[in-house]
Amino acid sequence: MGEFNEKKTTCGTVCLKYLLFTFNCCFWLAGLAVMAVGIWTLALKSDYISLLASGTYLATAYILVVAGVVVMVTGVLGCCATFKERRNLLRLYFILLLIIFLLEIIAGVLAYVYYQQLNAELKENLKDTMTKRYHQKGHEGVTSAVDKLQQEFHCCGSNNSQDWRDSEWIRSGEAGGRVVPDSCCKTVVAGCGQRDHASNIYKVEGGCISKLETFIQEHLRIIGAVGIGIACVQVFGMIFTCCLYKSLKLEHY
Repeated sequence: MGEFNEKKTTCGTVCLKYLLFTFNCCFWLAGLAVMAVGIWTLALKSDYISLLASGTYLATAYILVVAGVVVMVTGVLGCCATFKERRNLLRLYFILLLIIFLLEIIAGVLAYVYYQQLNAELKENLKDTMTKRYHQKGHEGVTSAVDKLQQEFHCCGSNNSQDWRDSEWIRSGEAGGRVVPDSCCKTVVAGCGQRDHASNIYKVEGGCISKLETFIQEHLRIIGAVGIGIACVQVFGMIFTCCLYKSLKLEHY
C-alpha cells in the first residue's frame, strides 16, 4: 500500500512538473509580449508624451518593459527549478512571480486611473503647453509633437484654431505673419499658416484635445488589459508552484 502511495505521489509530481514547464514556456512568451507592448508604447507611441503634464502614461510603459524582462528571466529560472526539483529555487521562483504579478497589477491600475483623469488633465494643461511652449527655445520636443498632432489628426489648436491667438510665438515677430502654425494647413507649405480660412486649415469640432484624448485612451486600454491579463495568468503559475513545492520531499543538505 505504501509503495502504491509513493508511486501515486511520484506520478503526481511528474504531472505537476510538466504542467509547470508548459506554463513556463507560455509565461516566457507572455513576458516577451508584455515587453513588446511596453517598447512599442515608448518607441512608436510616445510622440505626444511631451504634451502631457503627468508622467503616468510613461510610467506604465516602463513598468511593462521591466516586468517583461523579469518575466523572461523568471521563466528560465522556473524551468531550472522544475526539473532540478529544488525547493529553494521554487521559493525564489514563487517570490519573483509574486513581484511580477504586483508590477503588472500596478501598471493596469495606473492605466485605469490615468484613463479616468486624462480628460481633466488635457483641458487644464494642453492649451497652455501649446501656446506657451510651441517654437520656444528648449521645447523642441513640444514643437515637433504639436506639428505631428495637428497633421496626423487633422486638427488645429487645443480647442479650436482661435487658441493660437494666445500663442507667444504667434505674437512674436518670429511667426512671419502667421495666425496659426503651418501644421494646421490641409496642404503644408511654408507660410500657409498666414491664412486661417476653413478652406486652408483644419477646423475640427473639439480641437486637438478630443483627438489626443481618444488616441491615448486607446493605448491605455491596451496597456491595462495586457498588464492585468498576464497577471491573472500568473495566478495559475503560483498555484502550480505551490503544489509542486508541497509534493517534493525536503532537500537534504
